[in-house]
Amino acid sequence: MKLRVLRYHTSNDYTLGMLLNETDGRHFLAYTLEDEHRKEKVMGETRIPSGTYKITLRTTGGFHGRYTKKYGSMHKGMLWVRDVPGFEYILIHTGNTDEHTAGCLLVGDSSDERGFIGSSVDAYKRIYPDIAAAIEAGKEVTITYEDYDETK
Repeated sequence: MKLRVLRYHTSNDYTLGMLLNETDGRHFLAYTLEDEHRKEKVMGETRIPSGTYKITLRTTGGFHGRYTKKYGSMHKGMLWVRDVPGFEYILIHTGNTDEHTAGCLLVGDSSDERGFIGSSVDAYKRIYPDIAAAIEAGKEVTITYEDYDETK
């Protein structure tokens, strides 16, 4: 499975994008929200560098415990973006503003230019099962972050 994040807008506090499934064409999955671009990383306040990364399931940690309780049998583990230089435990999860991410990728069904994404839980529940199933089936799942925004 090949996922792509097209980053189209950045500000001093956040980055907006679109998550696409490019496995068999190019299909829109959700809007995305991340921290802002920085030339030098600030922990919990910087988006990850553009590039392609593998996604696996993370079955430990606080998010995993909370999502197991919240989503029950749907939840197989957190979607974990791996081997990002200078970053650890980058996850794909729910949230609405840059205050809900520390470098992670948030997903939603709507977005606005003030840095808000809406219906995040709905988007997550829609995209998660297929991605998790591909990982559990032993398929390679990758995500490519591509910058179309104007970075400073």
